[in-house]
Amino acid sequence: MSPMERMLAEHQCEKLIKRFAVLNDAGEYEQMVEMFAPEGAFARPSAPAELIQGRENILAAFKARPARISRHLISNILVDVTDANNATALSYVLLFTAEAGSNEAKPPYLLGRFRDRLECIDDQWLFVERLGTVDLSVQTII
Repeated sequence: MSPMERMLAEHQCEKLIKRFAVLNDAGEYEQMVEMFAPEGAFARPSAPAELIQGRENILAAFKARPARISRHLISNILVDVTDANNATALSYVLLFTAEAGSNEAKPPYLLGRFRDRLECIDDQWLFVERLGTVDLSVQTII
């Protein structure tokens, strides 16, 4: 890969990570799951041991959640392109949520990370695996 091709792949992977958060917060789950390979895997940061496999199952898991308002703040995105079709990434996530119809975020506030495996399939970068973990949790505000 040329340096320019590597930078383009890194940019596309970073954009995929950011778009995931935006679509998740907007409740646009149908569009969000299209960012996974057909047999892609996902584990929520709050349930890292529960691996959800396949687009249909990922979509069902997101639709099964109670309605809420969420904001996923994504930072420290590091993408490592290993070749023209494969990459790994690490990103941090800070999550605030509120009950549907409210604008008052309440604990727990979660700080975690995602470790991603990405693959370029038909000229489109997709998540093959997106594994979340929680590193810190704020349960109460003093």
